[in-house]
Amino acid sequence: MTSPAVPLSPEPIPVVAAGSLREAMTEIAAEHRARTGQQLALSFAASGLLRERIEKGEGAQVFASADMGHPQKLADAGGWSAPRVFARNQLCALTQAELSLTPDRLLDALLDPQVRVGTSTPKADPSGDYAWALFRKADALRPGAFATLERKALQLTGGPNSPKAPAGRGTYAWVMDERQADVFLTYCTNAVASQREVPRLKIVAVPAALQVGADYGLSVRRGAHPAAQAFADALLAPPAQAVFARHGFGTP
Repeated sequence: MTSPAVPLSPEPIPVVAAGSLREAMTEIAAEHRARTGQQLALSFAASGLLRERIEKGEGAQVFASADMGHPQKLADAGGWSAPRVFARNQLCALTQAELSLTPDRLLDALLDPQVRVGTSTPKADPSGDYAWALFRKADALRPGAFATLERKALQLTGGPNSPKAPAGRGTYAWVMDERQADVFLTYCTNAVASQREVPRLKIVAVPAALQVGADYGLSVRRGAHPAAQAFADALLAPPAQAVFARHGFGTP
């Protein structure tokens, strides 16, 4: 059970987290419940949509975002702690099996008019923002690339009206299995999970000149139950970090 210094909350602690954290966070939360006895209520969605839900009055006490910007906005408004980096991620290209791509040919494929490029939704989902950052890096290498990629990118996930994957299906695996895109720019952790679900999919590393790193930010509501802070602190402790690492995340 928890130390007497951290009393249990009689109600489950409401935790909202980026969709890319679903597998790792679910595992960590189960271990935390088993170790401490504290119940947690997890909810997953695109980080920007979670921030909007909080701003509209949702009573989350812990916010685990796929970027630093959304929790920082809540902190700037005064109701949340300054975000701490608790995990890192980066972009990979998830491709259909028939595409034989290497990292050095990825940009050619993204710019090819015949290749459909899928992304998440910028502003609503940091994964989309990171894809747009990659487009800007591409523009530095090939002037005009940003305009081409912004115009052709299919924003298939992460938005308020994006179609939801069927129950039991991973969003990105489902999108690619349905052949809604030829290449999808997403977190490497999502790509690995998608390939595990749909083995025919391929993963292509993003070359260093285009790579965009993702810092994941953790914030706690001011005045939250002490057990909420205890769970947030646990996410930075070695056992939880080992789980994140096993799911492909980098350390803070």
